[in-house]
Amino acid sequence: MRQAEDFEEFYQANYRRLVAILLAMLGDRQEAEDAVQEAFARAYARWPRVSGYDLPETWVRRVALRLAIDSGRRLRRRAGATAKLLSAGRLAQAEPSDALPFTPLGLALMRLPMREREVLVLHYVADMSVEQISADRGLPTGTVKDRLAAGRRRLEGELSERQEASHGR
Repeated sequence: MRQAEDFEEFYQANYRRLVAILLAMLGDRQEAEDAVQEAFARAYARWPRVSGYDLPETWVRRVALRLAIDSGRRLRRRAGATAKLLSAGRLAQAEPSDALPFTPLGLALMRLPMREREVLVLHYVADMSVEQISADRGLPTGTVKDRLAAGRRRLEGELSERQEASHGR
């Protein structure tokens, strides 16, 4: 019985934060919630082992991120099509509360390669240091720094292009 209570406490303490991280990566609340739910389901099935880790939330985050990367490939194609429809004025009312891509930042973020988007989200949304991202994703710190810098440049370029386009330049 205590095992179920421990898991419930763990779930309550981490669920919202993980959904926020995945939402920023995927731009789709339903996809983010699905990935996080699946990661928690896998953690529950392995709870005796996972609960013994120093940071069980790291295990769940890694699983959710792997699931998100797979899901993100599908969503990126969808977001690109949505962005075209929005810019062409062919899409009626969007629901920004449920789908991040309908904001200028969300649209720009969805256009980034997943590897850059991932480190930007982990750094700025999950508030992880370069060293933490490096350890969590199994990447050299130099690679994380390069991806952060490249992602910032691309994001700035995407946002500048959108701003210029909206001002008719």
